[in-house]
Amino acid sequence: MTVVYDLIIHNGRIASASHVSDTSVWIGISGDKITTVQSGPTPIASAKQVLDARGGYITPGGVDTHVHLQQLQVAPEDDTGDTFASGTRSAIAGGTTTIVAFANQQRHDESLLPLVKEYHRRAASGGTFTDYGFHMILTKPSKKILDEELPHLVQNEGITSIKVYMTYEARRVNDRDMLEIMLRTRNLGMTLMVHAENDDMVQLVIDHLRENELTEPAHHALARTPLAEAEATNRAICLSNLVSAPILVVHVSSATSMARIRHAQDELQPIFAETCPQYLLMLANAMSPGYSHGGCGCGGAPPSDLESLPLVPSNFSEGADASTVQGRYEGAKMVCSPPLREDRSDLDAVWKGLANGTVTTFSSDHCPSRYNHPKGKKKGLVGCEADFTKIPNGLPGVETRLPLLMTYGVEAGRISIQRFVQVCCTQPAHLYGLQHRKGEIAPGMDADIVVWYPEGEIDEVVTNEKLHHDIDYTPFEGTRVTNWPRLRARYTVLRGKIAYDREGQGILGVKGEYVHRVKGTMGHEKRTETHLERISRFGEAKRLIGS
Repeated sequence: MTVVYDLIIHNGRIASASHVSDTSVWIGISGDKITTVQSGPTPIASAKQVLDARGGYITPGGVDTHVHLQQLQVAPEDDTGDTFASGTRSAIAGGTTTIVAFANQQRHDESLLPLVKEYHRRAASGGTFTDYGFHMILTKPSKKILDEELPHLVQNEGITSIKVYMTYEARRVNDRDMLEIMLRTRNLGMTLMVHAENDDMVQLVIDHLRENELTEPAHHALARTPLAEAEATNRAICLSNLVSAPILVVHVSSATSMARIRHAQDELQPIFAETCPQYLLMLANAMSPGYSHGGCGCGGAPPSDLESLPLVPSNFSEGADASTVQGRYEGAKMVCSPPLREDRSDLDAVWKGLANGTVTTFSSDHCPSRYNHPKGKKKGLVGCEADFTKIPNGLPGVETRLPLLMTYGVEAGRISIQRFVQVCCTQPAHLYGLQHRKGEIAPGMDADIVVWYPEGEIDEVVTNEKLHHDIDYTPFEGTRVTNWPRLRARYTVLRGKIAYDREGQGILGVKGEYVHRVKGTMGHEKRTETHLERISRFGEAKRLIGS
């Protein structure tokens, strides 16, 4: 028989955003594209290579659209996080075939174009193991950047998303600047990501914690309250409504914020939500001394509250031995923003939002720093003095994102496999302008595919030594995966080539490519007249009458 396909994948249940096939459906791949998805006898003799899924799920390659790698605000000699090479190596081993990382503008940067060039250089210098794109973080949105450079990024660079911060002194933008950005992203069809926390509220609480000598890692959870997230989320939605601009609120972590987003969606406003594994599986008591569950709240850990946190001065006794100091400080591994929440009701609300459609995308927010490094997480510990405000924010998680949601979402019955595909693959692709190539198993699409283990084949725990990042810990250390565990994908296929084979040679070194993104399809449908457009119409009518 004539060889027609480079690769056939068969004998699995192909999952899409709306459907799950039976095992009679097979996938034919030629070059880097899917050419056939068909039921019936598999033409094994017509393929150069065949993968047998053994009855397991087959999903599109994961799309992780919230990944921080080699960002410019950290000097290379001070950066203890992942490189593009190590971060994407970790991603591919966890079933993610496309990442979108951040290129960030700093306050002194007058143009975005040299920054884009530099991030391309950084990604190319060590290569990548997944396909990739860039978001642009804006901190100083000048008129030139807004009116000249953003259109250039969309048309010539394939960068169709912007991120803004409502917190962090070095990054936050004021409301007027955010409105100006919204007007441009709306007109250009870009996706606007918003980190929503009220910085003034956060700083007030931090000052009060300092006055009371409460600055251990665990006190980070008290500093950035759910109320600060809720206020900023509400404000971002109100600003969005004024100019009818779609926004995505990133890493939603609390019940109040999730409810506000749901209300906006019920009013047919173009508001989207993202969440991350840590807001489903961990509580604030993971930052407390003596916590021994490896950080994961999925095994029945009790709710955390103010009384459970270490309400003692954070100046460790000069006589304390090293192990005592390190033990009390180890919660620094779990410091991220927004922080892990104190109450299990917040976790429940995020799970509910994930299940009922409020959450649009499920990302890792992979933003790691090494723990045992003076410029990493240990930056907040000087001698016997702990200061959580100096701890680099962020967790590693690009490799564990999909396996944890498969285990504790799909296997545990919290979400369907179709919903898994929606939030991990298809909807991120459509929101961020990757829908022409990624997020779906269909003819003409890139052959990015994950083959999962059949139910019951693995029973093991997450350990850092099994992961492929360049970080010295995982917040999910010791998390057990049982019954239908999806600790890691059995096979990951990137553009038609096997890039990861868990049972064979592991990482196979398939080279990733930059993806020139297009305008997304979510949130940019024709909308009613905005308030500003209404004013312009009144002005035009007045001029016509006057003439």
